[in-house]
Amino acid sequence: MLSKWDLTGKVALVTGGTKGIGLAAVQTLLQLGAEVIIVARNSGTIERQLADYQANGFKVTGFAADLSDSKAIPELVKHLQLRWEKLDILVNNVGTNIRKPTTSYSDDEFNLIISTNLTSAFSLSQALYPLLKNAKGCIVNVTSVAGLTSLKSGSIYGMTKAALNQLTRNLACEWAADGIRVNAVAPWYIETPLTESVLSNKDSLAYIISRTPMQRVGQPEEVASAIAFLCLPAASYITGNILTVDGGFAVYGF
Repeated sequence: MLSKWDLTGKVALVTGGTKGIGLAAVQTLLQLGAEVIIVARNSGTIERQLADYQANGFKVTGFAADLSDSKAIPELVKHLQLRWEKLDILVNNVGTNIRKPTTSYSDDEFNLIISTNLTSAFSLSQALYPLLKNAKGCIVNVTSVAGLTSLKSGSIYGMTKAALNQLTRNLACEWAADGIRVNAVAPWYIETPLTESVLSNKDSLAYIISRTPMQRVGQPEEVASAIAFLCLPAASYITGNILTVDGGFAVYGF
């Protein structure tokens, strides 16, 4: 029975794995016994974190890549194929945002948000399909409640998260025959570097809390727990779901 709540022997890849939700996901998956591959832009940060994890006996490696650059994904996939024959878990977590009115976005800003939040997840899932199929593995996409309802997070960000939710549903159906499960977690405001500028504003924070039944913002570890659950054998009959991690916001509304 305990094996249903254990990831020993599983290989997991987490994008954006050095801070915020990604960092918490890496730590949680390691604690459950998985071997984790961390992908992030800053090689120095990766190396420092790897040293800490390895000193504590965890099996972890890293790969520095900017996944907003389409050229980075083939290099990452080649690196994985040379070392692993299967991939049990893919967590598409990397993301960015620029908050401004729709009419103020430049083409470069549009392309950056789309390529980071959406194209990277699509391209990586597509490219890693053979390794996921070999493992009968799973994908967890980190989306947002901004993909479910209108928020003050910017129209492009909301577009990417809505598209990622639909990609989750489509792949869940298309790849079920291959034994691949695909789910998503959709957080509300979580205390991370990406939300720091919003949460540090007292008026914004008060308004966010007023729309959250649990009367607080979330912590990265709370999202990581949801990610980990969806990766566990205990969740083997769950696919195509968008799990909100939002203190009740999505059912309370804006």
